[in-house]
Amino acid sequence: MRVLIVEDDLKMASLIRRGLREEGLAADVASKGEDALWMAGSIEYNAIVLDVLLPGINGIETCKRLRADGVWTPVMMLTARDGIEDRVAGLDGGADDYLVKPFSFAELLARLRALSRRQVVQRPSVLSVGSLRLDPATRQTWRDDTEIVLSAKEFAILEMFMRRPGEVLSRFQLLEQVWDYDYENRSNIVDVYVRYLREKIDRPFGERSIETVRGAGYRMRIPARVSEPS
Repeated sequence: MRVLIVEDDLKMASLIRRGLREEGLAADVASKGEDALWMAGSIEYNAIVLDVLLPGINGIETCKRLRADGVWTPVMMLTARDGIEDRVAGLDGGADDYLVKPFSFAELLARLRALSRRQVVQRPSVLSVGSLRLDPATRQTWRDDTEIVLSAKEFAILEMFMRRPGEVLSRFQLLEQVWDYDYENRSNIVDVYVRYLREKIDRPFGERSIETVRGAGYRMRIPARVSEPS
């Protein structure tokens, strides 16, 4: 999951980004609405956290322009405690949710996850591919009945694979969604984490879930169905 934080208060933006990163999410920061427009138009985000009070074009106008440009990424507006008019204007301008300052990070995170779930119709609460299961809400993973402990990045990569089983994901796609804009791009970091994943979800169970597609990237294999005996 990748989030764009649009906030001109650098301390606030830094705190939100650090919290999201600790939860295994990728997070980029824009301090102006103008920057948010080009970033959201060129990078695929799962959610946008958008402050109302911004230098230049404000958050409400930024949201309107995003929608006018055809960017339908879920937007959560940050408003002041007494900014009822801002909340109404934000929702009317295309925002999907709002959060009143000051707020708890736990609530921010829960709302972001809820927003990201709205992007796909009938998205299952627990993802399953063969005997592998993953719960995005509780951050838990199992192979059959055995729970597997994953790091935040390992979990984020596995979630990407399990949301798109059978589809080849390039190294660039994985980098873009799991590591944020400020990350120093190391060409082998994806290969390293895929190896970590295989050591945890496959090797101990004699499975081979993540396949290497030479020259293209990686793919989560869809297990063949076992035919019923006649």
